[in-house]
Amino acid sequence: MSPTWKTDEQTPLDKARASKNKGNKYFKAQKYNEAIRCYDSAIELCPPDQAQDLSTFHQNRAAAHEQLGNHAASRHDCDRALQLAPRYAKALHRRAKACEALGELSQALRDVTAVCILEGFQNQATLMMADRVLKELGKRHAKEALQNRQPVMPSKHFVQTFLSSFAEDPLSDCWRKEDTSAPTADDADLRGWARACRAIQTSSYEDVVPACSEEIESAGPRRLEATLLRGTLHQLTGQNRAARDDYTVVIEDNASSSKLRVNALIKRGSIHLQLDAPEASVADFKKAIDIDEKNSDIYHHRGQINLLMEMTDQAMADFETAVKLKPDFPIACVQKTYTDYRHACATENRAKIAKVNEEFKSLISRFPNCSECYVLYAQVMADQEKFQEADQLFKQAIQVDPDRATVYVHRGLLQLQWKGDVTEATKLISRSLELDDKGEFAYETLGTIEVQRGNLRRAMELFDKAIPFAKTEAELSHLFSLRDAAQAQAEVAQQLGISVPTPPGL
Repeated sequence: MSPTWKTDEQTPLDKARASKNKGNKYFKAQKYNEAIRCYDSAIELCPPDQAQDLSTFHQNRAAAHEQLGNHAASRHDCDRALQLAPRYAKALHRRAKACEALGELSQALRDVTAVCILEGFQNQATLMMADRVLKELGKRHAKEALQNRQPVMPSKHFVQTFLSSFAEDPLSDCWRKEDTSAPTADDADLRGWARACRAIQTSSYEDVVPACSEEIESAGPRRLEATLLRGTLHQLTGQNRAARDDYTVVIEDNASSSKLRVNALIKRGSIHLQLDAPEASVADFKKAIDIDEKNSDIYHHRGQINLLMEMTDQAMADFETAVKLKPDFPIACVQKTYTDYRHACATENRAKIAKVNEEFKSLISRFPNCSECYVLYAQVMADQEKFQEADQLFKQAIQVDPDRATVYVHRGLLQLQWKGDVTEATKLISRSLELDDKGEFAYETLGTIEVQRGNLRRAMELFDKAIPFAKTEAELSHLFSLRDAAQAQAEVAQQLGISVPTPPGL
């Protein structure tokens, strides 16, 4: 009997898988071109009805292209892999990286968001990538929005709060006058600086810039004061470059008094920081000190900037100096105490924390009509999980300053932290918007709550309402990031037919 030989014929799929395995060996050996040729062969050999294998082969070839910096080719292979397997997390993640490298940030965000959802928001590396893409996309959208943005006057309370944050304001004779009654028949005859002052006194802020321009163009006797005030209104309406230009005129004019020049330098220093020019900001504050080292506003406002930049030690030193120069200016005093608290927490100094708590009580006793004292102490109490005390302090702040809309937002956030009471929180934040329908903080907070509740479309609407009222490019970028994140989650959930996991608490 003749022997029977068993033939081991490979199917096309077997040959394709073998080619893929060979490509994987080349890939591990960093021979990426050879790996690509093997993956080419695998794709050619694979039967078209083997979607899972084909998607893997395309994804592997995309990985090799990625290593060679061929991001467009990598993206193309990922496209094909995802057409075959829409929930293929590896291909989604790789396409996100390719799109990020190609500057296609919106697609990168959708893809990395899809991976986050598929992973249940549990993979830290993916979350970090999503955050990076979101920030970059937010910056891009903010710059685009600023090019065509129309100035928006903030609420009257916001303007008044900003003006009152200067203890040594050279324009105080204009806006601190007692006469704030309704316009009289004689008001129609006011021109230039007098008209600007009347507009400030009656909170007719829309008329301030035209009135100041009238004084400037007529070369009136108060043209420098008018230039400084116009710059201030430009700054408040988010026209940072126009504000910077006005401040520069005041700073460089030899006829400017030292107080005018210092005030302009302080404000221009803040503008430089918003325009991403920190070195210029530092230089302006130094110039201000060179002109008048005894001006408390320099240290107060530089301290605020240092605190925002998490430079707590420098902020403490600035607030200390500001308070020494103006011990009866409540805003500087309470911000110094709050900064001391932040530092005490960072250094875990329990004795200092207890001392700061007593300092807050003393400040409230000294300045019972300063709502900032109650608000910052309330935030400290909430941080220490003394929620009932915090809530009472917020209530006192509202009694002292009923028109301060942001206090209702803070109190709403406290209800979430304290009781998880979404209904009460939403009610309080909505009350804030009744007082100030230009409150981007309130819209942002409500939007964030809706994201947590899974109401992504509603969240997007709220973020869209907040965006026109953002004061700085950084705020705009942050709001666009929140909106983009909500939009990406909504689109991915719809596209993949999946629900977005929500955190267990608010």
